Amino acid sequence: MTARAADRARYDRATAHLDAPVAIVDLDAFDANADDLVRRAGGKPIRVASKSVRCRALLERVLARDGFQGIMSFTLAESLWLARSGFDDVLLAYPSADRAGFAELTAHPKPAAAVTVMIDDPAQLDLIDASRADGGEVVRVCLELDTSLRLLGGRLRVGALRSPLHSPGQVAELARAVVRRPGFTLVGIMAYEGHIAGVGDLLAGRPLRSRAIRLMQSTARRELAERRAAVVRAVRAVAPGLEFVNGGGTGSVQHTAAEDAVTEVAAGSGLYVPRLFDNYTSFTGRPAALFALPVVRRPGVGVVTVLGGGYPASGAAGADRLPVPCLPQGLRYDPQEGPGEVQTPLLGAPADDLLVGDKVWFRHAKAGELCERFEVLHLVEGDRVTAAAPTYRGEGHTFL
Repeated sequence: MTARAADRARYDRATAHLDAPVAIVDLDAFDANADDLVRRAGGKPIRVASKSVRCRALLERVLARDGFQGIMSFTLAESLWLARSGFDDVLLAYPSADRAGFAELTAHPKPAAAVTVMIDDPAQLDLIDASRADGGEVVRVCLELDTSLRLLGGRLRVGALRSPLHSPGQVAELARAVVRRPGFTLVGIMAYEGHIAGVGDLLAGRPLRSRAIRLMQSTARRELAERRAAVVRAVRAVAPGLEFVNGGGTGSVQHTAAEDAVTEVAAGSGLYVPRLFDNYTSFTGRPAALFALPVVRRPGVGVVTVLGGGYPASGAAGADRLPVPCLPQGLRYDPQEGPGEVQTPLLGAPADDLLVGDKVWFRHAKAGELCERFEVLHLVEGDRVTAAAPTYRGEGHTFL
């Protein structure tokens, strides 16, 4: 029996008492992935990206391990909820326009001490002040640096459209605006290099494109390391008490952690290892989060139909944003239908061995987005489900 066939048998045994659709997290794989992230971080703490986990029990599990410290959240409402739940170090990774949330943040000392907000524009400070509703708590602020690689005099840009702050001078200017402004304290810098951390460099059947990606990423790493160090020097001259410099992501942990200017790295997807993280030369993880759909029809030879399955990931639409049927091996989508809202035909020789009621196991394209489809993650150890952990959705929260 192959390793993947053994995994399928194990997951089927563990969930035999559960009807599909069902989602699981293999805790042995989850913990092994956490250990690998710590190894790659080389002694620098890892801040867990909550959007890639979306389950409080698993956030607590990973933060209890050596090498992990703090959460990187994705909305202000989520940040405040986590602070109310006892998490005391939450970095909001994106600017917010949540006026009610800022009123709460500035009115109570506990969330104000626990949550750090992200800005890249003085207008965001204005919005926070206008939302205070007489709340006098000091707001912890982090500045986001644009990590994009700019070539040909800026005519060519590689990287996500995020912060407008690209140069050391621009970041230092905003740092001075924060330091001068009552009610705010500057505590951190964040720089997420998505074109390095979030782009695989080993594309099956595309050696030339893979080589081009590796060349781009190598160039981008060198440029960013020099610029990030200069930014940190410029900001520390304005705010000597800067507490952290955050960078990286699952795909670039070891490279970012090697920079002297960086004090912590961020990662989250590497705990679940969704399918978009199969194409990296720098690390190999173990798929830990999967979902199963039930076979409900057998329309003909070499085809079965499962219930549901239309769970595309965010990003530019394409086949790489679709879940992939992985167990049993050898199943594929019908190109005329793909994964559907209420049913999904699957083609391939393994279909003939599947019976109505059997489970087909899938991997989502991205990590935490799986949790928007399920209220519970069943936690598997060996061939047993040992616990059921509610997702954010299962706790009544859909923050975006």
